[in-house]
Amino acid sequence: MKRATPQIRDVAAAAGVSYQTVSRVLNNSPNVRADTRQLVLEAIERLDYRPNRAARALGSGRANAVTVVTANTTLYGYAGVLQGVEEAGRLLGLTVGVRVVESEAADDVRHAVEYVTDPSCGNVIVVAFDPAGSGVLRAMPEDLPMVAATEAGGLPGVDRTMIFLDEREAAADATRHLLGLGHRTVHHVTIPSEVRDSARQGGWRTALEQASAEVPEVVHAGWNLASAYRAGQALAADPAVTAILCGNDDTALAVRRALHEAGRDVPGDVSIVGFDDVPGAAYWTPALTTVRMDFVGLGRACVAALAEDAAPVSVDPPHLVVRESTAPPR
Repeated sequence: MKRATPQIRDVAAAAGVSYQTVSRVLNNSPNVRADTRQLVLEAIERLDYRPNRAARALGSGRANAVTVVTANTTLYGYAGVLQGVEEAGRLLGLTVGVRVVESEAADDVRHAVEYVTDPSCGNVIVVAFDPAGSGVLRAMPEDLPMVAATEAGGLPGVDRTMIFLDEREAAADATRHLLGLGHRTVHHVTIPSEVRDSARQGGWRTALEQASAEVPEVVHAGWNLASAYRAGQALAADPAVTAILCGNDDTALAVRRALHEAGRDVPGDVSIVGFDDVPGAAYWTPALTTVRMDFVGLGRACVAALAEDAAPVSVDPPHLVVRESTAPPR
């Protein structure tokens, strides 16, 4: 029988260290003790491990690098994915680059695709949370090694490796939490989505229908806070609104401001739930009830999907974090 080719995890097990330590030794990192380095080198020789990071880690014929294509680098979800990619890439000795696609316009998408098809960009990770990223994903050449971070369920009609956080059930849990407090129904302010019925919207709708509760019209907001603020103003003017599920925490912040200006107390008059659990959410007044999303883990998982020698990545599933912004209706 043909002997299995040793992997980086085999070396780590033989040396009694983590696979990250083996990666640091392979990349000549100074942050490894001399005795540990010697253990790893001996295990490499004993197992006859022959790493070829350019070919094994990230696909034959591509540079020892990974390039992330994204429409945004500052919003929390996008920035979290970028952080995860950088952390995982660093451990594998990969150069990590970023290409921002300006919009979903055909020329912008084409320019982004042309840029990353250069072999010097290495393999590609597309953050397809929006129409611009999704346009790039759909336009990618079939022979280009890549993986995409997408909304839950992936992008319909695309035959590519897609990794996502399935927030549908968490959105349903958030809605059920509000209904369980005694609210008659839950209004929903959405963020832009590539699909008509996003996972967050779908989970919200399913929970209301299962509870035989009224399903209000969705209130649409853009990525900017001003549009979310205007959505909040419309909801604040309706005294029947007592509970709101927001598409993300930034949206919740703007809606909260509109409610405050209208003299409606949170959570006394209106309960609010956000999405993503940005670092400051626990320190709002009141502290925001929200759904925690492991975007950093998603970025690491994308790198692992491209790299043969990467250890499996555990990504925390989305889940509701209950704080002070939700309460029974008056």
